[in-house]
Amino acid sequence: MPAQISIQTPGRSLTNITGEIDKCLQSHGGKDGVLHLLIQHTSASLVIQENADPDVHGDLLDYFDQIAPQSSVYRHSAEGPDDMPAHIKSALTSTSLSIPVSGGKMMLGTWQGIYLFEHRRAPHKRSIAAVFSPAD
Repeated sequence: MPAQISIQTPGRSLTNITGEIDKCLQSHGGKDGVLHLLIQHTSASLVIQENADPDVHGDLLDYFDQIAPQSSVYRHSAEGPDDMPAHIKSALTSTSLSIPVSGGKMMLGTWQGIYLFEHRRAPHKRSIAAVFSPAD
């Protein structure tokens, strides 16, 4: 089931993509196995995170801005002042996820959702590769 999922981000944000991932899984008939996701970019990431309280997302965005601030002290600055901090944030999070699937449903917890963590300030179109590995 190799598939390509395209997500438009609004810029710096956590965008809930659980529904898009589920649609992809359902359209390819994945029943039992593991769903593998890879974001094909180096300045955004994938995370499984709280899906109920938006304050969690705000706190995460603020925290990552503190540990990788936008400044001019980075060597790499050719793509703008928010690019190198985005690479650092991506390195500290995940660019791939593996999610167990049972009965055609992702085995996420009650309060979990899959998010595209956009680290750049401007909107971007991001690509995610999805592969379902059926259970033996």
